[in-house]
Amino acid sequence: MAITRIFDLLDRYQEKFADKKSAFVCKGKEEWISYSSKEYIELSNAVSFGMMRLGLKKGDKIATISNNRPEWNFVDMGMAQLGVIHVPIFATLDSHGYQQIFNHAEIKMAFVSDRALAKMISDIKKDVPTLSNIYTFDELDGFDYWKKIIDTNESVTDNLKEELQLIKKSILPSDCLTLIYTSGTTGNSKGVLLSHQNLISNALAAASVFQLKPEHRYLSILPICHVGERMANYQLQYSGVSIYYAESIASVARDLKDVKPHGFGAVPRILEKVFDKIMDKGSELQGLKKKLFFWAMDLGYRYKINRENGWWYEFQLSIANKLIFSKWREVMGNEVLHIGVGGAALQPKMERVFWAAGIKLINMYGLTETSPIITINRSESPLLKLGTVGVVIDGVSLKIDETGEILCKGSNVMIGYYKDEQATRDAFDEDGFFKTGDIGVLEEGKFLRITDRKKEIFKLSNGKYVAPAAIENLFKESVYIDQLMVIGESEKFASAIVSPNFEALKNWAKDNLIESIDKTSLVQHKKVIELYHQTAAQFNKSLGSDEKIKRLRIVSDEWTIASGELSPTLKLKRKVLMSKYEIIIGEIFHHEN
Repeated sequence: MAITRIFDLLDRYQEKFADKKSAFVCKGKEEWISYSSKEYIELSNAVSFGMMRLGLKKGDKIATISNNRPEWNFVDMGMAQLGVIHVPIFATLDSHGYQQIFNHAEIKMAFVSDRALAKMISDIKKDVPTLSNIYTFDELDGFDYWKKIIDTNESVTDNLKEELQLIKKSILPSDCLTLIYTSGTTGNSKGVLLSHQNLISNALAAASVFQLKPEHRYLSILPICHVGERMANYQLQYSGVSIYYAESIASVARDLKDVKPHGFGAVPRILEKVFDKIMDKGSELQGLKKKLFFWAMDLGYRYKINRENGWWYEFQLSIANKLIFSKWREVMGNEVLHIGVGGAALQPKMERVFWAAGIKLINMYGLTETSPIITINRSESPLLKLGTVGVVIDGVSLKIDETGEILCKGSNVMIGYYKDEQATRDAFDEDGFFKTGDIGVLEEGKFLRITDRKKEIFKLSNGKYVAPAAIENLFKESVYIDQLMVIGESEKFASAIVSPNFEALKNWAKDNLIESIDKTSLVQHKKVIELYHQTAAQFNKSLGSDEKIKRLRIVSDEWTIASGELSPTLKLKRKVLMSKYEIIIGEIFHHEN
């Protein structure tokens, strides 16, 4: 059957996976709870009927603010079948952020996961004229439970059923499915309108890449409100995969052991954290075990596909796999076929060592506006090249303009920006190609390598341009650097502000006989400052003269989503950081060191 609209996936479940007992699985208080494909179909229809009784119609907008959970899918499909536009929002905003989006989108109803969010949205309800109902996925005293809208499902009449079928028939693939607000790392967020065709075309193309089957398990970790995990969610449904929802980022290690997934999605920052912990544990080893660990790591850093390193390297790698890398796979449940990676630049060094360990990182590239995948690596040659984000996915074409900007066209490209016709026009060139705002090059005529974000490139006072993201990614290969922001707009040289990996730094301090001190004193210690200067000098060797980090400052803050320096997708919020460290930046460039 043809799948052209998101809710066509329900018919596919009925046709191909009708007896599936575990379409969605979530963690209850003590055990995992499964929802069958039959329950999925019934609950989705029940939500549609409930919304119809409440008077909701095509074009109305409903928000969800929630952790990953099966209920999200029931209301998502319930909306889709009516032509109601789903507005999923990150659960990390403040009340002002929610109020701004709710009013801009003219939200009529909201589903939220827990008491804290329910209270926050209830408090802003008086300032959102369009908002009439708030429902919670957790059953809470004082708030309407989400099942309230389907409690009278027994009274669904034949007329109502016929009306739903007529509404579904009237919905076109080109109709709007969702309105997604970007995280706005370089400015105010924009509302991106995506159609059924946008997301379903990308999901079907992704399914042909990952080749997952109904017997496979997937652990959903990244926020489902983000376009990447949302598209993956549809891709998995198309393939009939059992989708397990992680309790939280904090529970992922335990969930991996419980679920033993065949795949999951991650942003590079999550993998960097995993990698840092592995390195920390390796550094704590003694004697022969420590030597074996770092011997295996050195092999991993030199990994090449297609056995290009020769038989002797492959023989050594087989030993390293048995002694060292097998333990990595055990931590992930020993069943992982591949990990989809996107959202930011992936360190090439880390990518190689994961592949050497038998864990295939499938690197991809895209934006909210492209639903999201533009290019993706495959799991084997000839469409695989480590260090790149792969080749175009089916249904997409790509070109690089004279400035180096990546442009794309295809069935995945957005309808436009909500209530912003000028921004929509500005987002496309005269040939109808979407301007991504990213700079890249095509290697071998087909493999895309991202070199920087166009908006983030800055010019030094000598007129030379500096691309910060590539430098930041290089420096983050140091185990002692958690985050780093390169600065230098209109200045004589490039510099950086460093947020340390305090766990690694404290271990180093202990080894170097620095007594236990607080973070502020630690980053000001003479030996610590010298360590970071030596680290910078080492990385600077591989950079051009204008790219070298001439000065840096180490700060005692850890940059997180909660404290505001990182976006929900773990990208640097540069404007926030520039404001926060305004005095330090002034000292870097305008005071003598």
